[in-house]
Amino acid sequence: WAVREPHGQFRLLINRRSTGELGVPRSAPAKGRCRFVERTVNDISDSSIPPEPGAADQGDRPGIATVETALLPQYQIRGEIGRGGMATVYLAEDRKHHRRVAVKVLGSSHAATLQTGRFLREIEISATLTHPHILPLYDSGGADGFVYFVMPYVDGESLRARLDRERQFPVDEAVRIAREVADALAYAHRHGVVHRDVKPSNVLLEEGHAVVTDFGIATAISEAGDERLTRTGVAVGTPAYMSPEQASGAAEADPRSDQYSLACVVYEMLAGQPPFTAADARAVIARHMVDPVPPLSTVRPGLPEPLETSVARALSKTPADRHPTMEAFSDALAAATAAGATGAFAVSHGRAQTTNGTRSIAVLPFANLGGGPEEDYLSDGITEEISLALSKVERLRVASRTSCFVYKGKSQDVRSIGRELNVDSVLEGSVRRAGNRLRIAARLIDVVDGYQLWSERYDREMEDVFAIQDEMAANIVRALRVVLDERQRKALLRVPTADVRAYEHYLRGRQFLHETRKKSLEYAREMFSRAIEIDPAYALAHAGVADSCSLLAMFYPGNAEDLECAERASQKALELRPDLAEAHSARGAALWQQGSVEAAEREFERAIELDPKLFEAYYFFARARFQEGELEEAARLFEKAAAVQDDYQAVFFAAQSYTALGRAAEAQDGYRRACEAAGKHMELNPDDPRAATMCAVSLCRLGQPERGLDWAARALAIDAEDLGVLYNVACLYSLEGEAEKALDCLEQAVQQGFGNLEWFEHDPDLDPIREHPRFQALMTA
Repeated sequence: WAVREPHGQFRLLINRRSTGELGVPRSAPAKGRCRFVERTVNDISDSSIPPEPGAADQGDRPGIATVETALLPQYQIRGEIGRGGMATVYLAEDRKHHRRVAVKVLGSSHAATLQTGRFLREIEISATLTHPHILPLYDSGGADGFVYFVMPYVDGESLRARLDRERQFPVDEAVRIAREVADALAYAHRHGVVHRDVKPSNVLLEEGHAVVTDFGIATAISEAGDERLTRTGVAVGTPAYMSPEQASGAAEADPRSDQYSLACVVYEMLAGQPPFTAADARAVIARHMVDPVPPLSTVRPGLPEPLETSVARALSKTPADRHPTMEAFSDALAAATAAGATGAFAVSHGRAQTTNGTRSIAVLPFANLGGGPEEDYLSDGITEEISLALSKVERLRVASRTSCFVYKGKSQDVRSIGRELNVDSVLEGSVRRAGNRLRIAARLIDVVDGYQLWSERYDREMEDVFAIQDEMAANIVRALRVVLDERQRKALLRVPTADVRAYEHYLRGRQFLHETRKKSLEYAREMFSRAIEIDPAYALAHAGVADSCSLLAMFYPGNAEDLECAERASQKALELRPDLAEAHSARGAALWQQGSVEAAEREFERAIELDPKLFEAYYFFARARFQEGELEEAARLFEKAAAVQDDYQAVFFAAQSYTALGRAAEAQDGYRRACEAAGKHMELNPDDPRAATMCAVSLCRLGQPERGLDWAARALAIDAEDLGVLYNVACLYSLEGEAEKALDCLEQAVQQGFGNLEWFEHDPDLDPIREHPRFQALMTA
């Protein structure tokens, strides 16, 4: 029965004999009256079934007032949310961090029996486990004769509740949940921690993903070795999921015991009941030790035979006969259920992999939850930072920002997006900020079979954003099974500033640097400058200032202050971080603008050496080569830039270079790609006139002058006084034979400060008017 409570919460009245927790069959006849136990939907209490009234430990439980008095001032108890055989769980408010938590309290008799110091030491060991599928421990302690520990309050339900409601799970969902639990247990095993009580009520489902609870508790109970605990029904483990060696006590439980227990859980998710049931707990334990496992196919026909085999092996009576590790069990489950591969992909252990060993991923824009559009800089910035970090991995192809951000705010199946972007995995996520608290959730999906390769949720302070990004990138690489060398491993770690406020301004600057209109570049420079005010040693922010000024000088030449600013900022960035590729690239752009061509080239080459996937280095280097008339080299570098980042400008100028070289077929292909890339950019930045003009010129080159003129009109409507717009519209008029209109635009641009005459000399779009007297006058002025 469900009873609605205030604020939309429900209380569940659960038939004690229907839970199946002890392995007693749900069809077993009840003796006497059925007793009902209240539990909330968010049941994160001790998983044992509450004892009958009058059990030895009932009077031992501290009341709410006692608990709150002991835990103040940090925790304010809101109410009881569950109780089990030896613990009571309370919903509380963490006053210091302004968050809801669950406080699990063990009564005084258990605290004495377990020896508080030993118990808390075990909890302390478990608190070191930080994994996406392990419920973290925030705090623990002893007070007024009881011990307690504090966990996040989980907004979800237990796997036990799902099983009671649905019984059998779809195969793919059962395997996904099992693998998430296996990942958590494998991580714990590597850190020397065995759970000892893996069962459905110790697995929570938060937003559909598994989170394992109660690490360390079973070990602490076991080490206490108190017979009274066993007599009162709080033995280590739960009969329906207890390994034979654990039940007999003949051997120390090791990681393979957890594997057996997890296999019992998997069996129940697939069959709708545990592998062994009986009328009482003793009989259940006896069956685990003696009886063969009933084949899954007899309970649920049609299951893949390899899946049944892998579960049966994990349920072997002898530990040595099970899978060698929890990771091996997880891989066996994945391999048993993997879908057949098609096209360019092959499936290995349930994960798509390209035939040449290189993996590919698309990082979709993280959703901005709870914040207005003005907070998009944070979610977009984190998305870009993760994408940039992953792009440092040599055997990992990362879809471009432009291609991925087209899907921002769209509701579309991630597998179809992955196929459209021609990648074998997709990362999606969300960012929620509340004051200084940050919640980032992410999951990695295999495009071929739809399996979730990895997921995680981070609830931390804003100051931890760099650690979150580092951990996320490393976990993604690990999930994709890409092997890193030491250089790539270091490249994933990015802690650019000690002050998160500076980082926020930096992200805002990066957001506006993606636009190329003058006001956007000026605003980007201002944001980078504010970041430097907060952290003067922020080398990336200095490089950002230099790039903003170089772009302003490049697209809107004539302001000597921009060149001076680029010079100072790039030099400072290099002084602060001589090993920073972005600093060398920024320095190269500044030197090139000043005419120091050879020195600029050395800086660009050094930047590429430090980071072979740095877009700015290739792009600035290519523009320098184009302006010098080195068109073959310019085309090569523009194509390299476009390969790193699907940027409409790089593709457009590659096409321009091919046109000037007389390579018509390559030029036509380039203009088609430029038009497509500019269109994507305009979806994200509808007020960027530069992209509109380049699309206009590309359409004209492709023989679609009417569409080109429409795009030119669109650009002028956005900003008719922008120098870059005037220049590019002039190019369009030149191509269409409108010489006077073209020259009007050029003269207006030059009069307003556009002075990059070296670019005029090599731009093939101006060839039709090159011999015109007015053009000659512009070049000699």
